[in-house]
Amino acid sequence: MLFEEMTSKEVGEKINSQSVAIFPIGAVEEHGPHLPLSTDCLQPEYVAEEVAKKLDNVYILPIMKYGQCSSTRNFPGTITLRFETLEMIVDDVLRELYRTGFRNIVVLSGHAGRLHMAAIKLAASKVVKDLDMKLMVLSDYDIAYAMEEIEIPKDDGHAGMIETSRVMAIRPDLVKGSAEPCHPEFPPYRVEKDSEKYFPDGVMGDPQLANKEFGEKANKIIVDELAQLIENMVGE
Repeated sequence: MLFEEMTSKEVGEKINSQSVAIFPIGAVEEHGPHLPLSTDCLQPEYVAEEVAKKLDNVYILPIMKYGQCSSTRNFPGTITLRFETLEMIVDDVLRELYRTGFRNIVVLSGHAGRLHMAAIKLAASKVVKDLDMKLMVLSDYDIAYAMEEIEIPKDDGHAGMIETSRVMAIRPDLVKGSAEPCHPEFPPYRVEKDSEKYFPDGVMGDPQLANKEFGEKANKIIVDELAQLIENMVGE
């Protein structure tokens, strides 16, 4: 299941055209005063592990713990890559996975920033033009915000109710209390040098509404949906 724990010989013997590689990408990023910098790493790692338990022939790549972070860059602890750096790393890893024998790859990001996802998708689009593979790129929050089974507040986002709930369910020991609700309003179409004045605590939503049970249910729905998406992709 964990690619990094296999030997080179095992990789050569086990990886085939039906094998699936899940490549988790996270971020080291501020998540309010209550959630750890690893929040965007904890979630995709958990989802990848749970999906691999449900499906055969799925291998989890070591997570890349750095991403492109814009709106939280001014906060202590956030470490961001340049757009071009992230794109090149993802491009290299995808091509190496193809060379290794994988023809089905899922890039699963726990960080859903606009530029971050754009860099990953740009790399993926270049790779699929050159190589014959099936490739999926998504954030687990693409699934989360499309869920109909549970209700997420309309303006909930970064370090808000759902993200706090999910971390409560995955690593409750890392949740340091809660935070005040915040519903920032960014000026439309503006490119800002310092977004902190609109995003003072790195919170979008109301973390005080979070609870472990909601997080467990959300995590399960995300895992089940991603497992089905992978089965559909491999079966095409």
